[in-house]
Amino acid sequence: MTQRYKLLVTDVDGTLLGADGQVSDENREAIQELAGRGVPVSLCTGRSIMSCRGILDRLGLQQNYHVFYDGALVATADGQEPVHSVCLPPELVKEMVEFAAGNGIDLELAALYGSFSERETWSAHIKPSLFNHPVAIGPLNGVWERESIIRVSLTVREPGDKERADLFTTRFKNDLVISPAHSPEFPEVTFLNLLLPGLSKGKAIEALASHLGITTDEVVAVGDWLNDLPMLETAGLAVAMGNAHEDVKAVADYVTLTAAEHGLAYAIRRFFP
Repeated sequence: MTQRYKLLVTDVDGTLLGADGQVSDENREAIQELAGRGVPVSLCTGRSIMSCRGILDRLGLQQNYHVFYDGALVATADGQEPVHSVCLPPELVKEMVEFAAGNGIDLELAALYGSFSERETWSAHIKPSLFNHPVAIGPLNGVWERESIIRVSLTVREPGDKERADLFTTRFKNDLVISPAHSPEFPEVTFLNLLLPGLSKGKAIEALASHLGITTDEVVAVGDWLNDLPMLETAGLAVAMGNAHEDVKAVADYVTLTAAEHGLAYAIRRFFP
């Protein structure tokens, strides 16, 4: 029987990973079984390449193409010859850094293999150990000339963070789009990822499907959070996790079990029989 769906795309936090930040044996086995049958599996995440390498090693998916930075980059784990890559204009990065410095706003500037922060914030402190994503601490002046910046991020965690984030996003509302993300380890924290307009997980899936020679109708996408909406709306079959945001469940074709119940593995076995 011909396989109807030819690509599985999965979010990472809250979907592939449980609350402990680990890939369960059930999810790993289901993914490896599917990959062993010749069906490609791709991560589609707000995370960077560096923070996904350990996950990809565990799953044996290093050579596959994956979506990083909420759709700004589609590449293999080595980052070479990306299918899709869009960086922020240096002059825009300069404007953002200067505005943030003048208003007491902490920015993180993400490049291909790490990020940059003016000071060691909570986010900059946890990312190297928890997400295996290095953050260089120091003045941001001129970083836009030395590095290709893919994304700018703000963290909403402490009192005043939301007000500062609102000030920043209002100033750059015509230049950037907001992709909110979360991590199961820190459900009370919101990570605001700022990208160029037109970038999303959905657009990245279109680029990936085209590169693989398939249509988006042949893609199954699984996710749980608001930044997954474009991905789910693009895929031929949209699967929401049982722990997904209600807006995500509303657009899904199917709601699987929760991450704690290995809902990704359940969905794989249901739709890739």
